[in-house]
Amino acid sequence: MNGHEVPAPEKALVQRLEFLDGICRGRSVLHFGCTNWPYTQTMLGAGGLLHLRLAKTARELWGLDSDPEGLRVLGGHGVPNLVRGDAEALDSCPLDRNFEVVLAGEILEHLSNPGLFLRGVRRFLAPEGRLVLTTVNAYCGFRFAQYFFRGRGGAVEPVHPDHVAYYSYRTLTHLLARAGYAVESFRFYDLGDEHVPFVPRRIRVANRFFSRLAPWTADGVIAVCRAGEGA
Repeated sequence: MNGHEVPAPEKALVQRLEFLDGICRGRSVLHFGCTNWPYTQTMLGAGGLLHLRLAKTARELWGLDSDPEGLRVLGGHGVPNLVRGDAEALDSCPLDRNFEVVLAGEILEHLSNPGLFLRGVRRFLAPEGRLVLTTVNAYCGFRFAQYFFRGRGGAVEPVHPDHVAYYSYRTLTHLLARAGYAVESFRFYDLGDEHVPFVPRRIRVANRFFSRLAPWTADGVIAVCRAGEGA
């Protein structure tokens, strides 16, 4: 990996939103998938939209999304610095500047061509900038339990209808290496407070059981990385 050894995953679980608050605090940030469409209006009403949360901690915040309706809704709420762009065709994105943090939260699992996205992102990274990826854990314990007990012979999966892939420590770090990134830290995040109130009790119980028994079976993964030398 460009001479950079991939670190072992951190043992302690983190809360995804708290971690993102910390890494974005006081920095210039580009947030991919900022609208969370088609849930933009719902999340705005509930006060749970990540982009608005980041606006309270980042020194400067820009949002990039491919959905024009979601961007229209955010713009209508007075949210500035919004850009429309295709994550898999970033060469044509009109935004021309770089950032200390580029955040792609829950984006990678939706993409048909993640390598195109990762290579395209580099144009937005400041020389000492960091790319922060969060995505669903391929080995999430409570999803395995759901599938085991309620999979109906394999026909029903606990999968978001727009997901095309799940990632693990090995597959995600290998994908990042192929795209020329050096991973600096890798963590697992728990089913966050933003999700707990909306999931059935059986899921909450299974999540507590698996995440405490084996943190690497928690809800998702976080990779913090930089562009490797010569990338």
